[in-house]
Amino acid sequence: MKKNEFRAVIKHLHMKDLTPKEIKAELDNVHSTFALAFATVYNWVNEFKRGRTSTCDAPRSEHPIEVGTLEIIDKVHDIVLTDRQVKVRELVDAISISHGTSIGYEKVSARVLRLLTVDHKRDRVTISKQCLEIFQRNTDEFLHRFITVDETWIYYFTPETNEQSKQ
Repeated sequence: MKKNEFRAVIKHLHMKDLTPKEIKAELDNVHSTFALAFATVYNWVNEFKRGRTSTCDAPRSEHPIEVGTLEIIDKVHDIVLTDRQVKVRELVDAISISHGTSIGYEKVSARVLRLLTVDHKRDRVTISKQCLEIFQRNTDEFLHRFITVDETWIYYFTPETNEQSKQ
């Protein structure tokens, strides 16, 4: 059932002088899986008590999402590259854009890289092209010299002995 249909049912039952609790119970009996919350029923009953006749939403002033231009995106990118720990508020003040402007950046974790940034992707493509070029020039030499590793970080820590910590 659509919103307007639920609201029409609420309006009809309100006109029959049912209380919001009774209306909610009636909706639960008929539409148990899709029934509205009590707060929604209560709010609409109050709207109809105040004289509202329409079951449609009131028109709203919808602001479209601001999308950053390429110039703004480049400025943000340059600032982020110079200072990786820059705050959103500092970016907004520096470039004079709104906080909600869509520029395609997401929060990037400083400790664990889960998604590759544009720079990382570009670097990997460049390096891959260079490796392919070297491979095509001299296959045997390339295969003898090329070393691959995974990105596992191994931390090495030697705890101090009691004697060393005393010094």
